[in-house]
Amino acid sequence: MNLTVVDEKWPLLHPFAISRGVKTEAHVVVVELSGGEFRGRGECVPYPRYGETVKDVVDQIRSLAADFKNDPDCADVQSMLPAGAARNAVDCALWDLKAKRAGKRVWDMLGQAQPLATVTAQTIGIESVSAMAAQAKNLSTAPLLKIKLGGDDVLPRVAAVRENAPKARLVIDPNEAWTVDELANYAPELAGLGVEMIEQPVPAGDDVGLLDYTSPVPVCADEACHSSADLDGLAGKYDMVNIKLDKTGGLTEALKLARRADDLGFSIMVGCMVGTSLAMAPAMVIADRARVVDLDGPLLLKNDRPDGLDFTGGLIHAPEARLWG
Repeated sequence: MNLTVVDEKWPLLHPFAISRGVKTEAHVVVVELSGGEFRGRGECVPYPRYGETVKDVVDQIRSLAADFKNDPDCADVQSMLPAGAARNAVDCALWDLKAKRAGKRVWDMLGQAQPLATVTAQTIGIESVSAMAAQAKNLSTAPLLKIKLGGDDVLPRVAAVRENAPKARLVIDPNEAWTVDELANYAPELAGLGVEMIEQPVPAGDDVGLLDYTSPVPVCADEACHSSADLDGLAGKYDMVNIKLDKTGGLTEALKLARRADDLGFSIMVGCMVGTSLAMAPAMVIADRARVVDLDGPLLLKNDRPDGLDFTGGLIHAPEARLWG
């Protein structure tokens, strides 16, 4: 089995702001595994919040080239790399290759039904209150909106979105920008505005205060939850966990995390970094288990890959085999 890795830049349709800064492009890493007439692909998005750089991720993956001459399986990959972007691209490429060799879809190999088309959030980045109102008006027919927030104008921003998208379900994501006291202050008003979930409101390393607080809106762990090993430490703090394959290190661990989260009583969100449809496709395998699906990364790009995912009507559909799996 041969392994190749490249990095690619995909310009965004508009600058995209969260509490940590503004993005103008998605810088992704793509792995291709080839064996005989078949090839498998996987994409990851290195994330500085987790100490990742594109160069480091590419170097990590290239260091495995000799190991892949021995045709490893997904279980082997779990011990080759830690959870994170590099392992995600390798693991998903291996799942894709295995499916193509078997002439089956990945969900068939797992004994699952084909993923149903499901509602995905469409994201509104941080801008002025008026600009976010305009974004909401343009997305007013979307069934689910995710609102990025920082520390300023929290309630006016959410109220503006609600006014201009009165029928949409709303979830919000402050990306660790608040304190527990700020969460307690905002949460009742957010509940009144119909917000269904608050994603990682406080810093992952400073969330012990959540043990003493019961929110009227479910709180979801994102930066605080990478793999199944994190779940025991989240009990009593969070109601939900956001499963992102770039955090888990691929589909193999994501499946394990989803099973254990369900056993422990956590509701599930399936999320993404900003990448192409190739990065979103493997996450569809667990989307049927999720209370909230947030896989709209390709909608933020100027252009997506050929054979990209179908997002018609605010729904995300299962990938075609030409794309992945």
